[in-house]
Formats: sequence, structure tokens, C-alpha cells
Amino acid sequence: MSMSFNYRHLYYFWAVAKEGGLTRAAERLGLSVQTVSTQVRELEQSLGAALLKPAGRGLMLTDAGQAALEVSEQIFSLGETLPERVRDASTAPAVRLAVGISDGLPKLVVQRLLAPIIDTPHLRLLCHEDEFDDLLGDLALHRLDVVLADRPAPPNPNLRVYSHALGSSPMAWFAAPRWAEAAARNFPASLADVPLLLPTDHAAVRVRLDHWLERHGVRAKVAGEFEDSALLATFGAAGMGVFPAAAVMSDKLVQRDGLVRVGDCAGVEESFYAVGTDKKIVHPLVSRLLPQPADAAA
Repeated sequence: MSMSFNYRHLYYFWAVAKEGGLTRAAERLGLSVQTVSTQVRELEQSLGAALLKPAGRGLMLTDAGQAALEVSEQIFSLGETLPERVRDASTAPAVRLAVGISDGLPKLVVQRLLAPIIDTPHLRLLCHEDEFDDLLGDLALHRLDVVLADRPAPPNPNLRVYSHALGSSPMAWFAAPRWAEAAARNFPASLADVPLLLPTDHAAVRVRLDHWLERHGVRAKVAGEFEDSALLATFGAAGMGVFPAAAVMSDKLVQRDGLVRVGDCAGVEESFYAVGTDKKIVHPLVSRLLPQPADAAA
């Protein structure tokens, strides 16, 4: 960034404007009146406008000077916070973790997957949601520390990324009270008689859901398809239709949103992965997300 003026000159002008004159500003700065006056004139020349004008025995701000004062107030007020912020950063350095979140991954599941590291002291968690392929590119360029997704990374000789299984959850069907009774009666055949809300093909589980419906002879009345799982659940809670979700989210969906779990989607699971740039996760926080050998799957 090129600067057409000197910040020291701007600081001298700010002092003059705050103190109401050259003499008091010079006393505050510990400089001669002539030095301060010269520095302010140089600032005016670099900005191409007069900032001060005579007013009786003193000086007053021009319109340009008032604009310069407003900006310099912001600059130097912010500058006064610099020592404290540097001191805080040096005494309590943040632990940074940049996480890419595939747009097909349920948001409630993301919170559950990241739960082991949320209480890390001085954690600075950066979450970026995007399409899976774009996230893998950012990961390969080391813009991200890890990508959370509902599928492993596909083979690609141009990308050195590795998938680590985090667990899986069976799927279940949920409904607002408006549709709960009809959906639960003669389940799963009853799903043909109620509107269904489904994830789009962005979610890896969509294909498995379509096969499950087909196996059970359900000709779905699809009322809506959503890339965002949170949006899907929101419309489901509003009564737009019956929808599938990972059973691991059952308590929150039932207790928080007042939904009814009408039946299980037997044989269909949603899987979760952490994708990194190493065969063995080396980032200390990411390693804590991986299940230990004795851990049960989600």
C-alpha cells in the first residue's frame, strides 16, 4: 500500500486540532511551534488541501480539516489499543484451527465432531463452509488445517490428501406433530402418504436414502430438497414435511425443535470424515477429533 502522506505529520495535525492551537500542541508534543507548524503544512501539501485557517488569534478547522480530524480520531484511538493487544497476544497466544466444512455435512453433527476441542484454552476456531472439492483445494494449499465431510476424499493424483474416519450414525425419520401420526402409522409404507423433505445430491447419504425408499416400495412425494441440512430441519420443524436426519441428533431435534422420531431408516448410515494432508494427523487439535481404538462409533 502506497502512502501519499506521513503519519507523523497527521499525528501533529491531530494534536493541533485536539489542543485547539499550535502553542498547546507544541507543548504537548515537546516540540517547537515552528516545527509543528512546518509538519502540518507538509501534510496539507501532500493532501492537496488546507486543513486549518486563521480565526481571530487562533486557528480553526476547514471542512477538509474536519474530515481529516474524523479519520485521524479513528486511527489514533485504535492505535492506543495496540500495546495492550500486543501484550495480550504475547502472553496468551491463540491456538488457531482452520476447519473446512463440507456443505453436505449436518451442522449439528459438526458441533458434535468439534466438541472435543471447543474448551481448548485460547482457541481461535475458523470455520469455512464450501463445496467439498473446493475445500480440498484449499486444504492442499494449506489454507485449511482439516476438512470435515460426509465422504472420504476421492482419488486424485494432483492432491495429496488423506481421509480419516470419525465415525457414523444411523439415519432416522423425523416429523413435526402435524405429520407425526400419519408418518408413524404403518411405517415405512406411510412415507408414501406424507410430503418428504430430502437432502440434495450434495449429501453422500442421498443416494442411500433413495435406494432405501425404493426397497420399501415408497414412491416419495418430495416437497423440498435442501443443500443445507440445518435449513432442511428448520422447514421440517415448521411442518413442511417428514425428513431424514442422523440419529445422533435425535435428542436435540426432539427436545429443542419439538419433533417426533417416527421411525428408523434401517441399514442407512451417514459417515463422517476428517480429511488432512498427512497419513497421520499431526495437528494436535485435529488428532483429538479422531476416535481412539476403544471408542464406539458415533
